[in-house]
Amino acid sequence: MEKKAFDDSKLKKSLSNIDHKIVVLSGKGGVGKSTVSANLALSLAEKGNEVGVLDSDIHGPSIPKILGVDTKKPAMSQQGIIPVPALTNLKVMSMAFLLQDTDSAVIWRGPLKMAAIRQFIGDVNWGKLDYLIIDLPPGTGDEPLSIAQLIPDCDGAVVVTTPQDVALISVRKSINFVKKMNMPVIGVVENMSGFKCPHCGKNIDIFKTGGGQKTSIDLNVPYLGKIPIDPKIVDSGDLGQHYIIKDKKSVTAKSFEEIVNNIEKNIKKVEVK
Repeated sequence: MEKKAFDDSKLKKSLSNIDHKIVVLSGKGGVGKSTVSANLALSLAEKGNEVGVLDSDIHGPSIPKILGVDTKKPAMSQQGIIPVPALTNLKVMSMAFLLQDTDSAVIWRGPLKMAAIRQFIGDVNWGKLDYLIIDLPPGTGDEPLSIAQLIPDCDGAVVVTTPQDVALISVRKSINFVKKMNMPVIGVVENMSGFKCPHCGKNIDIFKTGGGQKTSIDLNVPYLGKIPIDPKIVDSGDLGQHYIIKDKKSVTAKSFEEIVNNIEKNIKKVEVK
């Protein structure tokens, strides 16, 4: 992406057309954060909202693949870059669209990454959105810092974890990072929480269960809900299919619906304060 002077007025204008900005982050990789981001966006869109997804993972963008738009490219207009539609009311922007191929590596330092994220917000014609979901890379490095600086009125952060202790150590750091950035913590999502055997129907806690809820209580932040291990959501992500929309009665779809309802409630509580 070309490095250039950035017009802050474009950034402010773009953000003014977005009602709610939500970042999704995790303390470590491998917890399914991008899968959660993509399916939160799908669930919000399914409720009739105009939704955008900004994949701000510069080095490992995966949102386009999960949403089935990885072979598409954004168009250009006089009003800016047009994000790629995944649904009629769901738009996506990602570094993945700008790479020569899927094996290309982005070898950038912090300033270039921040410039790219600024352009993804200000130079992209997002239009009027009810929600912008910002999928952050794991950890508390350049990209999360950039978003915190560029979007001071962010509604808050959804922190994704898995139930085991190794993940929970990292998620505590993420929550403390969010608080230090003076950003509200919308809540914690416990992903990969339990698995129901399709043969015997027995619930198996492969990665334990309940750790995310306990951490939210310990740190006095909201708990949004849990998502079970579901092979179908793994397959749908690899195939770019919208599983929770295709199978609305599945346990996973209902889990995302509950989490989205809790996110909306918690945002309203912050607005009232």
